[in-house]
Amino acid sequence: MEEKLTRLNKYLSEAGFCSRREGDKLIDAGRVTINGIVPEMGTKVTPSDVVAVDGEIIKTNTEKPIYLAFNKPVGIVCTTDTNVEKDNIIDYINYPKRIFPIGRLDKLSDGLIFMTDDGDIVNKILRASNNHDKEYLVTVDKPISQTFINRMASGIYLEDLDRTTKKCSVKKIDSHTFRIILTQGLNRQIRRMCEYLTYEVTSLRRVRIMNVKLDVPVGEYREFTEKELKTLHLLLEDSTKIHEAKTAKENTTRISKASKERQTRDTTEYKSEPSREDLKQEQPTRENRERPIRNRRKED
Repeated sequence: MEEKLTRLNKYLSEAGFCSRREGDKLIDAGRVTINGIVPEMGTKVTPSDVVAVDGEIIKTNTEKPIYLAFNKPVGIVCTTDTNVEKDNIIDYINYPKRIFPIGRLDKLSDGLIFMTDDGDIVNKILRASNNHDKEYLVTVDKPISQTFINRMASGIYLEDLDRTTKKCSVKKIDSHTFRIILTQGLNRQIRRMCEYLTYEVTSLRRVRIMNVKLDVPVGEYREFTEKELKTLHLLLEDSTKIHEAKTAKENTTRISKASKERQTRDTTEYKSEPSREDLKQEQPTRENRERPIRNRRKED
């Protein structure tokens, strides 16, 4: 009986070591080995293979996945590389098992971030086309105008990213605070949007991701409830189906467009080739060929 083959990045993800994306980075950096040999990107492994990262053997995770809602404090960095950043989220939580954050929350911001050892759930949550809600409470340095609210809600072109933000829900809370719900995950998106409108963010807190709300003190975490986890998986399943249907439609449209362009090009090339009648008309008749000779004789 043949052993089941699994892509190496998926193996690392299912083992709860890291996300698939982080796994690709580790593989590309040559930090992963299979049976003592550094593999190429895309290599597949079997259950009997010995996979190691920096010499540490990685075993598949057969236990129940971990899902935590963590209230990240200001000053903590959402990285799993404990050797580079001393104020990293892994050392701060000091969880007894290896976990990693889903997405990011910049160093100057605080609030809700998911921690897990389930690598498969990461891409589903982070995929921008899935339009998953993330809600924030933001305080700025000067009074908020209605124009500011309208501009934030309608979308802003961010020149340094060469992207226009999607339309979103924005509600004024008090003179200096507003609530915003995003479905995008651009780098420092809210801060960049405010800067464009000459406002400076003085406080930014994420209070909700999809169906999970922030309800623990700063610096603490809790496990997802059964209800939260069930709803989360249902939302992810629905959004994945929508994404797959959209991708299939885009691929069909792309193929159809390419086919039409090819057909148009072939038709144009066919029409541009001269027909027999055209060639016949272009060939000089005997009378036309001899006329210049007769004319030259008369001149002589």
